Amino acid sequence: MSRVDVSLDLLRWAIERNNLQIDDYLKKTPQLLHWINGEKSPTFKQLQKFAKQTYTPLGYFFLSEVPKEENPIVDYRTISKTSHQKIGLHLRSTIYEMQRRQNWLSERLREIDAGALDFVGSARLTDPPESVGKEIRKKLNINQHWLQSIRTVENAVSKFRSKIEDLRIMAVINGVVGNNNNRRLNVDELRGFALVDNYAPLIFVNGADSKSAQMFTLAHELAHIWLGEEGISGFEFLLPNDAPIEQWCNKVTAELLVPKKHFEEEWGKCSESPNQYQNLSNTFKVSPLVISRRALDCEFINKKEWLAFYNNYSSLIKSNKPKSKGGGNYYKNLNFKVGKLFATEIAIATREGKLGFQKAFDLIGEKGDTFKKYTEEELGILLN
Repeated sequence: MSRVDVSLDLLRWAIERNNLQIDDYLKKTPQLLHWINGEKSPTFKQLQKFAKQTYTPLGYFFLSEVPKEENPIVDYRTISKTSHQKIGLHLRSTIYEMQRRQNWLSERLREIDAGALDFVGSARLTDPPESVGKEIRKKLNINQHWLQSIRTVENAVSKFRSKIEDLRIMAVINGVVGNNNNRRLNVDELRGFALVDNYAPLIFVNGADSKSAQMFTLAHELAHIWLGEEGISGFEFLLPNDAPIEQWCNKVTAELLVPKKHFEEEWGKCSESPNQYQNLSNTFKVSPLVISRRALDCEFINKKEWLAFYNNYSSLIKSNKPKSKGGGNYYKNLNFKVGKLFATEIAIATREGKLGFQKAFDLIGEKGDTFKKYTEEELGILLN
């Protein structure tokens, strides 16, 4: 039985790039301890299995040294003086996949002379965030009361995502890497990110997050697109972030989702209610924490009151994390996980013969029958 000499550093690296420890893999691969200790080398078949388990290209294990992986996009996930987190493998894989889709769509739109989007990068950090928030609302064709006519936050997320895609911005909401339910995206690591492109900007939101948090993230990433600054967003429960870009985007988000004038009106209506924050949360389809932060910014409460609410609410959220809801129509869910805008262009290019079926399956991440049924039932596009 032939064995493969593999650097111990590479074995450790393959595990650590998953943000895990060696002990996490000992149950899956009992022989790992012998490899790490240098007592025995893996067979080629064992190495193949290990590569699959760690989502590592097999060829990496034949390198002479550990490869250096640069961050694919800017990382704004730093809170106060806390250092940046490491970009985990699931997040990294998701970014690469979204970049691949964005590159394809951007080239496609250039080929058909779709025209560049004038709002991408149209804002500056020196612009008043409130004015930019109003400008985005106008572009989305929504007024400051638009959320009141929507019954649930789930419907609000769906409507908001559709409005964003109407601007030709890819808006993807997914809680796993592609369609792999074994590779779940951790909310503590990722809320969302934005990828900037003048033809095909993209917003990604962690579908494992609560629906009210998804509303905030959609709006926050939209502000990134307007600013022309891509990156992984760095907000946790609205705790102030050192990055000026994140602070600015949060202020734009506040005006976009919780317009100051409308908020002042609603605050006065329920100022005596013991459930004030929750009532306003239901009105604006954002979390009570966003409401409390808006109240602080509008000087309805002081910082001491806000911090007391913040500490209590954030502790509650951490101990009662929302469970992702499965089920629903699989093909309708693909509109969120793939993005209807992207899927439509894939289907049209395939029907026109400009994109091969296998490439289309690969880009969308679905097999033939599923892809065909989705395009026909959800997109109304016949491929034959």
